[in-house]
Formats: sequence, structure tokens, C-alpha cells
Amino acid sequence: MFMVPVYVHNPHLDALKDDILYHFSLGTGSHNLPAMFGDVKFVCVGGSPWRMKSFTEFIAAELAMEDPKSGYPNICAGTDRYAMYKVGPVLSVSHGMGIPSIAIMLHELIKLLHHAHCTDVTIIRIGTSGGIGLEPGTVVVTKQSVDATFLPKFEQVILGKTVVRSTDLDQSLAQELLQCSKGLNQFETVIGNTMCTLDFYEGQARLDGAFCSYTEAEKQEYLLKAKEAGVCNIEMESSVFAAMCKLSGLQAAVVCVTLLDRLKGDQLSSSHEVLNNYQLRPQILVGSYIKKQLKAKAGNR
Repeated sequence: MFMVPVYVHNPHLDALKDDILYHFSLGTGSHNLPAMFGDVKFVCVGGSPWRMKSFTEFIAAELAMEDPKSGYPNICAGTDRYAMYKVGPVLSVSHGMGIPSIAIMLHELIKLLHHAHCTDVTIIRIGTSGGIGLEPGTVVVTKQSVDATFLPKFEQVILGKTVVRSTDLDQSLAQELLQCSKGLNQFETVIGNTMCTLDFYEGQARLDGAFCSYTEAEKQEYLLKAKEAGVCNIEMESSVFAAMCKLSGLQAAVVCVTLLDRLKGDQLSSSHEVLNNYQLRPQILVGSYIKKQLKAKAGNR
């Protein structure tokens, strides 16, 4: 059976004696990356270190891999930039907020998986978002990540020139996740476009930032245009995530719960308990998917 490697597209890496993954406090000279990470088949990334540790504890219980003697140590304990945890073939990594933060993490994560000789890796971003016309608590599996003008592209300036990259995600994986949710039958899950913005306030047409130069009517008009373009939710990482995963050959998905309906407001007024319950939903769905995949692979041996 053909195994899909994790690709890096950088000839300069071959000239490095040691590749230092600075923001992870890891490196090819200081750590045996194949021994540490060679068995990784699933990577889950999310904004907060706390959420990713919580997911690690959850997936360990789901896969019956709990270790009562282990507090699931942070593999990146040498830095405070990102946190990383591992249980069996599942790696959990935090990425902070916004495109720059997740992009830095992904460069080093992709190199880590490459140096560790990992194959057939699936990567899923689990997170939170603002919904458009959806009941709070709805989980959105991203069909396509679009920019703030509703176009499916990620733009980056490299050497003073604008480079445009595709934000296509794996549609078969999205459908599998949707089917998995139907099997769970615990919460509403939809497939739709996700708008990725550069900002939480003005970039997402909020009225409650430090600055605002538009009216409530203009905000509503913009969000309704987004809805007409197939946008179901808004967050700040999916475009570069989709672009970089596609370049590296990683099967990728974005699974985000909506914490509120942006057509009805901007601030999170739900209770702490309700919001915590919502945030567990992507974990439950992705945990169920991983468990199902591992069971299928074990059955094929």
C-alpha cells in the first residue's frame, strides 16, 4: 500500500546540519524526532494550550490509552510559544490566535512531521467561531476557507510580491466527519464555507471594538452578503491552514463550533458552562472520527 509522506518544498533545508524548530524548542540535532513522533497519524491543532491539553486527556480516554502515572507532559516545555502533547498516534498542538501565529507553528510542525518520516497524516483544526444564521453550538466542518471578500484564496507577500495560494480542503474528509456527527447524533453539524479574517473586531464587522466606522445596517448587509456566498462561520486561521496543508500533502479539515449568531449580536453572553459545553463539541466529533479510523485500520491488519 502506497504511503503518503509529508512534503516540504525547500531545497535549503538539505544544507542544514541541524534544523532547529525554535518555537517548539525541538531540533534534529537535539532530539530523535523519528523515535518521538514517527508513529503520528493524526494531528489536532487549536488556539489555546489549555484546550489542546483537554483534548489530549479526552482522546486518551476515548482510545483507552490513559496513563494514570502521566500528567501528559508538554513536549514544548522549553518554550512558552506553543504547547504540544502526544497520546499514541495522536499529536495535539496549540497555535495561538490569528494567521501569523498558526503559520509559524505550521512551518515547524510540517518540518517536524517530515523529519520524523511520518506518513498518511491527517490534520484537523478544532476551534471556535462566530456563526452566521446558525444556532449557537452548531458545529461547522469547513468546505472552503474564503477571505473577507468571500474569495477562496490566501494571499501572502513574499519578497515584496503577492503570492496567492489555494484554500481547498479535503472534501472526502469533510464528508466523513459529517457522517460521523450524524452517527453521534448529539449536536447539529453542517458543511459550509468559513470566512477567515485578519482581526476579531473590525475585520469581522463587530460593533463593539475600540474603533468602528460603520453602522449596524452596514454590518448586517455585509454579513448577509457573506451568508449568500455560502459562509457559515467566521474565524482567523483557516485560510493559511488550508493553504499550507495542501502544499505539504496533508489531508486536512477545519471543525469549529459557533459560539453565537453574529446576525443577532457581537458579544458572548452565554454562561461559562454553556460555552464550555460548546467548545467540547469539535473534540467529541474529531475524537469519534479518530477512534473510528483506528478501529478500521486495526480490522484491516
